[in-house]
Amino acid sequence: MAITGRFVLLAVLGLVPLVVFPAWSTVLFVGIGLLLLLVLDLVVAVSPAKLGLERRQPGNVTLEGQADSVVMVSNPTSRKLRARIRDAWQPSAGAISPVQSLTVPAGERGRLTVALVPRRRGDLESPHLTIRSMGPLGLAARQRTRVLPGRLRVLPPFHSKRHLPSKLRKLRELDGKAAVQIRGAGTEFDSLRDYVRGDDVRSIDWRATARRTSVVVRTWRPERDRRVVIVLDTSRTAAARINDEPRLDTGIEAALLLAVLAERGGDRVDFLAYDRRLRARVESASKGNLLGQLVQAMAPLEAELIELDWQQIPGQMRAVSAHRSLVVLLTALDGGAPEEGLLPTVAQLSRQHAVVVASVRDPLLTGMKEQRTTASQVFRAAAAERALLERAAVTAQLRQLGAEVVDADPLDVPPLLADTYIRLKAAGRL
Repeated sequence: MAITGRFVLLAVLGLVPLVVFPAWSTVLFVGIGLLLLLVLDLVVAVSPAKLGLERRQPGNVTLEGQADSVVMVSNPTSRKLRARIRDAWQPSAGAISPVQSLTVPAGERGRLTVALVPRRRGDLESPHLTIRSMGPLGLAARQRTRVLPGRLRVLPPFHSKRHLPSKLRKLRELDGKAAVQIRGAGTEFDSLRDYVRGDDVRSIDWRATARRTSVVVRTWRPERDRRVVIVLDTSRTAAARINDEPRLDTGIEAALLLAVLAERGGDRVDFLAYDRRLRARVESASKGNLLGQLVQAMAPLEAELIELDWQQIPGQMRAVSAHRSLVVLLTALDGGAPEEGLLPTVAQLSRQHAVVVASVRDPLLTGMKEQRTTASQVFRAAAAERALLERAAVTAQLRQLGAEVVDADPLDVPPLLADTYIRLKAAGRL
């Protein structure tokens, strides 16, 4: 049961007779009158337990998008429903007007619509619905919480898709150039064409030349149907916030751009999210839209406050493919001791695969390094300089092991990683 402000106002007005006729009988009369009105309003109010509730799940929405949560309320009683209903979405769902008034005539249905503008990626829930059914006088209400689970999956926004058209254009240009200029190991035969001045004489097909009585050359194109394996680090280092965004979210953006680009380039893509156990996996052989499968797998990912088990990464790679692949490690260069985890793993993977290590660099370090006005700023600049030198040393060691390294600011990591893939594809190193 709940009382409303109208009942409190009526009780205050009941003090007027007490001032005019100060007696115990007046107190008793006013008290009994208020109690009778309260009970009468409660009896006439529709019981929330008798209402029929049906939730229509909002489904999926991208981060910063909008979805509608709809609840259908059926009133099977013979009285009119006057209710205040609260849909208990968690705060990060960004519910607009979660508490609304609803009036449903007897024997009819009403609709409660709550707009959701989520502020966090992942699975958001509303476990129950609270109904406060008021009487016709509006003095008191019956209140009940009904279990009515709702779930909204918030997908990654994929802001880096704005780079996709330009990267695809580079791939198409690469195909065109490769048909004329590229020859040798690491490329696939494309077609035959007539010889033109400037062609490499080593590309002449003598058998076709003899049949046509004109010089014919072979053309080549970048290898297709290669395997690209993207490994996303979900350990504690992925929880660091850089530019007001977790490092994990930047890794997701880079993985999405690279995966879509590689698929359009004719390669097979596998995605793994790993720390000490496999958190998500998308296989290239699975049917359907790759981008849709990736965002569904990435949406519930959260950084785990544990260390990454680097020794298991080669085993995970063998489970994906036994053949040479492009392995992309989206991790951090400044977390823990790289000599004990990252470097030995890259050395082992580089014997069979082409390896790319992509990491997000905090732009705050560059700003701290340049501020040296006060003594505290000098100490911070020294710490930033030391951190940058350590990252540079790790980068140099990785390159000595044969790996490519992408170390840039959050907004630059996705396009630079895509450029690295295109460059490796052009060089026939996939």
